[in-house]
Amino acid sequence: MAVNKNALIRYKTIDKCLQNNFRQWTLNDLIEACSDALYEYEGKDVDVSKRTVQLDIQMMRSDKLGYNAPIVVYDRKFYKYEDANYSITNSPISNQDLSKLSEAVSFLKQFQGFSHFAELGSMVQKLEDHVYTQQTHEKSLIDFEKNDNLKGLEFLDELYQFILKRQAIEMTYQSFKAIQESTFSFHPYLLKEFRNRWFVIGKRKSSEGIMNLALDRIISVEKSNKTFVADKSFNSETYYKQAIGVSVSPNMKPENVLLYVNHKQAPYVLTKPFHYSQKEVARDNYGVTISLDVQLNFELEKEILGLGEGIKVIAPERLKRNIKERLYDAVDAYETEINDKNLRTISKRLEYKGFGILNHVYSKRDIRKLKTKLDAYIKLNNEQVFGMREVLLKLPELKPIVFNKNFKKLIKSIDKDVFLTKAIYFDKSPKDNWYVTWHQDIPINVLKKAETKGFSAWTNKKGVVSVIPPEEISKNTFSMRIHLDDTTIKNGALKVIPGSHQKRLNTEEIKLITMNSIPFVSEVGSGGVQLLKPLLLHASSESKVQRRRRVLHLEFASIELPNGLEYAEKELL
Repeated sequence: MAVNKNALIRYKTIDKCLQNNFRQWTLNDLIEACSDALYEYEGKDVDVSKRTVQLDIQMMRSDKLGYNAPIVVYDRKFYKYEDANYSITNSPISNQDLSKLSEAVSFLKQFQGFSHFAELGSMVQKLEDHVYTQQTHEKSLIDFEKNDNLKGLEFLDELYQFILKRQAIEMTYQSFKAIQESTFSFHPYLLKEFRNRWFVIGKRKSSEGIMNLALDRIISVEKSNKTFVADKSFNSETYYKQAIGVSVSPNMKPENVLLYVNHKQAPYVLTKPFHYSQKEVARDNYGVTISLDVQLNFELEKEILGLGEGIKVIAPERLKRNIKERLYDAVDAYETEINDKNLRTISKRLEYKGFGILNHVYSKRDIRKLKTKLDAYIKLNNEQVFGMREVLLKLPELKPIVFNKNFKKLIKSIDKDVFLTKAIYFDKSPKDNWYVTWHQDIPINVLKKAETKGFSAWTNKKGVVSVIPPEEISKNTFSMRIHLDDTTIKNGALKVIPGSHQKRLNTEEIKLITMNSIPFVSEVGSGGVQLLKPLLLHASSESKVQRRRRVLHLEFASIELPNGLEYAEKELL
């Protein structure tokens, strides 16, 4: 049965209304919705009568169009679908329509091979395969790339109509980086698909540049009252010519990119080029060198990274550096995994040996961020570089980096009730050559001095006094040294005497033990940590190389202080 355009618009509108279960729909509501839809699509008032909508509902209920829509009336005046998940868009194609589609496929296949119809090739195959499966009820013979769970596809038709009619829209959008959604006017020019993801290209304001917005991050779209702003300089056919993907910078010139692809991956790259500008410039027994003339963007990097070890950037240097850093960060993601076995081992080692080392707790990116923020603060405030106390109070922005997932797992595996009591930043510059001799530490900081019966082992640092007995300190406290640079014996790595943390030693005992013991040299890589128990005998050696050594020193406790004493820096973890 032939169906005119207005009738299809009304069927689609009624279907959309009845899918909305958050509202009750009377016949007058459906008439009004159909009138509004026809005005929006046709641009003029179209008289929709009560009789017309009643006939539409009757037609949708019947099998004449293959809908068999389960439309029911309740409370004698409201319409709804009996099946809340029903939609005419999910209905199977009627035999009559299948016949028409078969004729269309046969007609379109006659033009395959002509240059003007080259882009229709995959569309004809999709259509032919769909008709075949509907007619024969067999499984599909072609499996096209698709993502049925992709968000935002429901906006495709709406956005297409806005672009077609050159209408401004009011869009509510939330990017992945945004904390909350925002609503703004947008002037759409083009719909773009890349790697099975859809984008709408346009402008927010005439004074701003072209931007792309992903449909899967759109929350709502509706017509705006603002006048559509056209951009005469925007040419959809040439806009993406010098770039891969959707990230285009109109003022950025394309660069000559040289890539070396090994023999294993070369056939894939040569048969499916990255870009139309791709050329083979050299070949040897191990692979091929190709060139591209493209803008440097995120999508280009993603294509290169997708081939893993099978590809290498030769030029330009900026792209080579970016890919190299991202590969290092990718390896970091694996190396910074801490498993339960590692945690049990270091916890036992800390208890019995008095120390433990765990590398790759922080990624290289984390360490770069920490060093950048610390250096910027020191330069701005002209702080003393050697040792900065209360560093986390002065730079609270360091906390999210320091207190990462690995940090929390490590700390809680040692003592689930622990809290932070002190944070110091040490920076031993290449010019410094200081070192400390063998000694024991009692790492407790309190706000005031107070004599307490039964307590001893006083330590005075910067007017702050500890009054906790050594045996309690050793049981309930420990420190962590986060290394921001590689630390070796040549640039002052800490030396420790394993097991020396069991009691407080006098000067003669320290001398005797250190002269007759082989110390352990705590060499720790950048991003690694060293855990230390109080009273552990340790010393640092004189540097033999001019290499910077930066350390964040954190102290922890799970012991509460007597007589109302308070820690100088107490922070729950």
